[in-house]
Amino acid sequence: MSRWLVAGAGGMLGRDLVEVLAGTPGLAVTGLPRAGLDVTDAAAADAAVAGHDVVVNAAGWTDVDGAESAEAAATRVNGDGPRHLAAACARHGAVLLHVSTDYVFAGDAARPYPEDAPTAPLNAYGRGKLAGERAVRELLPERGFVVRTAWLYGAHGRNFVTTMLGLARQRETLDVVDDQVGQPTWTRALAVRLAGLGDAALAGRAPAGVYHATASGQVSWCGLARAAFALSGLDPDRVRPTTSRQFPRPAPRPSYSVLGHAGWARAGMAPMDNWHAELAAAIPVLTAATTAPPT
Repeated sequence: MSRWLVAGAGGMLGRDLVEVLAGTPGLAVTGLPRAGLDVTDAAAADAAVAGHDVVVNAAGWTDVDGAESAEAAATRVNGDGPRHLAAACARHGAVLLHVSTDYVFAGDAARPYPEDAPTAPLNAYGRGKLAGERAVRELLPERGFVVRTAWLYGAHGRNFVTTMLGLARQRETLDVVDDQVGQPTWTRALAVRLAGLGDAALAGRAPAGVYHATASGQVSWCGLARAAFALSGLDPDRVRPTTSRQFPRPAPRPSYSVLGHAGWARAGMAPMDNWHAELAAAIPVLTAATTAPPT
């Protein structure tokens, strides 16, 4: 029986991860939301990690624009938090899967970023996440796994796909940026991938290091919205392309957030599925979650 701890279990990814792990034979999972584990508290992190074989850090400051005006606070969560968890894993002999982001890159490439590409974050959020990555790799060179992902959507939290489908009920047309390209990734599919990586790590099949866990292929935000409309039986032409300059934000965004997936071969695992196939599988789940009556 392997024992898993999920930090950030109340978030969109964390909730899917706990559900996936809870349904896995031979595995016991403890899910701790922010109220149950403040990762910025080193003593609390150490106490929570004790007795577990695998720790997944799905906790984080996710307000990208808010981090621009509160960088120190964001970095305590995204930088110091992973350091505390990594130190605890080192003391207790646990594997750490740390969820990071494409925002550690500048986003100005013309081809997918490999796992070992130079990092150059554009904003405070990315700088904090990079600090967390470095802490994990420094303190857990043999048992630390940095798992970068991007453009997450799921049934248990606010995200781009459900926002677009909600706005479809309120507006006839939507203007969506078409000059930012990335890889939309379903949190449920990512949860399954993290579970597989943790198993491979415990079995000694997956070497520690950086992995890119995003869906395959690429699309713009506008293309993603159009696809979500089409898969939901709506007219995709209601989504009109525009530019990022029409929607200025406090934090600059990378224009190219496409990650390469060659690292999975080291673990004997194939890359994740194509983004459109993931979205097609997710739409019924998202629709059911957003239309279900409150409990």
